[in-house]
Amino acid sequence: MNRREAIGRVGLILGGTIIGAEFFISGCKSTSKKVNELFDQDNVALFNEIGETILPATSTPGAKAANVGAFMALMVQDCYKPEDQKVFVKGISDLDEASKKKLGKKFMEADAKQRTELLTELDAEQKEYTKNKKAEDPNHYFRMMKELTLLGFFTSEVGATKALRYIAVPGRYDGNVPYKKGDKAWAT
Repeated sequence: MNRREAIGRVGLILGGTIIGAEFFISGCKSTSKKVNELFDQDNVALFNEIGETILPATSTPGAKAANVGAFMALMVQDCYKPEDQKVFVKGISDLDEASKKKLGKKFMEADAKQRTELLTELDAEQKEYTKNKKAEDPNHYFRMMKELTLLGFFTSEVGATKALRYIAVPGRYDGNVPYKKGDKAWAT
């Protein structure tokens, strides 16, 4: 190798490093809408709306403030058995079918009152299904959605500190704390 080739190769390496760094910095923006292998960002938005319908914002933040949609997507992907994952994923289309049948539109197109009516019916349906369910039958998709909403909200920072009473470092255990009607439950 002569000096001219060596300078050319060093220039190529340095130029590639500069161009590569620029590509790396600007190219890191993901154009994929996938959140994980099972769900995309639209599913997470749907889960947040389902959660907000179940636990709406009142004097305390609602489920959407706790981002239960992302929690649901993560839990189903990482913690559910494959057969429960299939039921849950199919439940997304089942929910929209039920919404189209009852309301004539998809769940995301419905207003808050219509969403509440639909989810109330689905809750009654899942209760009846669960009551008559055999051990080998799959879980009802809406029951899973409701359970994940409650778990995701009340274990989040928002749910534990705004909806429940929370002391970061509790003192001694006192099993006989006076309770006044209307007091919040304890998160810790």
